[in-house]
Amino acid sequence: MPAWQPPNLDALFARLASSKFRSRFRLKNRELAYLQQKGLPTIMEHARDFITTRIAPADPPNDGKQTPFRNHPVFIAQHATATCCRSCLQKHHNIPKHTPITPTQQTHILNTIQQWLKKQIEFN
Repeated sequence: MPAWQPPNLDALFARLASSKFRSRFRLKNRELAYLQQKGLPTIMEHARDFITTRIAPADPPNDGKQTPFRNHPVFIAQHATATCCRSCLQKHHNIPKHTPITPTQQTHILNTIQQWLKKQIEFN
């Protein structure tokens, strides 16, 4: 089996922008204020923890329901970037289900989330 290759982020974001579901996600005032108060480096530490504990295992508990839709900027970003569950990761990022997510794949997920969060900061 060939080694996993991350999708091109520009092409990925273009596909996500054309999705009625994915394109509706935006940080609301509360999440944006939290992001600005804590700073992007701290929020990305939270993201690393969420990905490591909730998404990275081969078969995470409650897969498909483990990522809330509000109350943290990373949760919103995960839904906007299709990094919220293993099914979305397989469909949009070509990361196979039922196998642990590799460190390289985790880095891709975190880079995708960070890029989306930066766009939210610029947008507001």
